[in-house]
Amino acid sequence: MDDQGRGPGSRPEDGERPTEAEAAPPRSAPLPYEGVWRFTAPAADASVPQARHAVRDLLLRQGVPVADDIVQGLLLIVSELVTNAVRHAALLSPMLAVEVAVGAEWVRVSVEDNHPYRPTALEADHGRTGGRGLLLVREITRESNGMCDIEHTASGGKVIWAALPLKPARV
Repeated sequence: MDDQGRGPGSRPEDGERPTEAEAAPPRSAPLPYEGVWRFTAPAADASVPQARHAVRDLLLRQGVPVADDIVQGLLLIVSELVTNAVRHAALLSPMLAVEVAVGAEWVRVSVEDNHPYRPTALEADHGRTGGRGLLLVREITRESNGMCDIEHTASGGKVIWAALPLKPARV
């Protein structure tokens, strides 16, 4: 049986209890839900809900212990970032990449495209519709005690990411 990357060592046989030292994984061992997953998608409208569903399904499948309000924030962030890539980068970047990285206490989502333009978060302009996706991402991140940023890639494109704690911030 494959141990699915959960660490070395044999499993106890039926009825055999592991010793206390065997039962607790070493502090440096990753938790079963930790890892990095990346997928690509065309820069098309259909990729927005597909990316959102893929992230949600990944968190469920991996058993990530993430609070519901954090999941909802992450899914909204993914929707906004993929929508921005589709609307503003598709001409120079027909494909985009979505990455989900899960650590012991945080989850990070990022969207990468090959367009060199580095967007900025617009302030609220009540006369306009749209154009506030990055502002929304920044606010969701701030309210969750997370972090977000935009970085250039080695290929000349950009990656926009947001990292949120697995547990909601205490008020």
